[in-house]
Amino acid sequence: MKDIVLYGKSYRKDFLRLKRLLQSINQFNVDAIPFYISTPNADKDLLIELVGSEGYLWVSDESIIQANPSAPAGIVENKTGSLTQQIIKSEFWRLGLCENYICLDSDCVFIKEFSRSDFLSSDGNPYTVIYQNKEYFQLAVDRGFAKAPDHLVAEGNRVKKLFERQGPNYYCPCPPFIWSTKVWKSLEECFMKPRGLTFWDVCTREHPETLIYLEALLNFKAIPLHPIEQLFRVYYYDWHYYLLRRIGESPAKLKANYLGVIYQSSWDLGLDYGASQKSIFSRSLKKIKRCTRYIQSFI
Repeated sequence: MKDIVLYGKSYRKDFLRLKRLLQSINQFNVDAIPFYISTPNADKDLLIELVGSEGYLWVSDESIIQANPSAPAGIVENKTGSLTQQIIKSEFWRLGLCENYICLDSDCVFIKEFSRSDFLSSDGNPYTVIYQNKEYFQLAVDRGFAKAPDHLVAEGNRVKKLFERQGPNYYCPCPPFIWSTKVWKSLEECFMKPRGLTFWDVCTREHPETLIYLEALLNFKAIPLHPIEQLFRVYYYDWHYYLLRRIGESPAKLKANYLGVIYQSSWDLGLDYGASQKSIFSRSLKKIKRCTRYIQSFI
């Protein structure tokens, strides 16, 4: 069992982004930390065609689902794709491959060298990305986009209430997540089993996996808390990207404080694989809105 590995859950629409991520890992992974990729069985051939077969270890999403004997039969058919993806990422630990894993999304890109010491503290326990996200919240309010932080605050309140914890909300809304098997196990033993639940019951649109992990760590203390801030610069929305680039931010300058960058696929559509399912009207409207937000970044 490895002390730490890289892991990414992907699917066909994101394979061109995944290829870019893999290239950055091959370039900057100085300790040769193993990189696992999971996809549906049905997507494996396309993965090899578009991404190649080297530089990673492949496992199927189905094997991760089957690693939990308590997962209800046919549960995937009753969940949305986004929720299923969240749960599969959170259940990767059940394969018994590692003690800790760095969970990456396909839209992540490393921009400088990284090693095990960026993710593991001197006592062998992982760092935990945990912060209150006030800088982004204030920026969104300043620019007239307060709805986004309001949504995150509401999520934080709901998950905190689920665990009956008092105090401030903490966040780690975007990867890379440094997740400990011990924390996931403590969630199962101390929270889910006593209530007759599985992670398929607990992780919902109202209770995202990122906040569930943090609350499990804070409540059950399976590992020491070694807090760090976000490892990657995250561009949450196009307006966020335009504004920060407008004030002089660039990938070269980001290396001073970040290991990588995330251009979220919800707005950065340039590497989508396959034809868009949106109508011409919908695509045109999206382009107009993006143009408007670009112009707004000058104000």
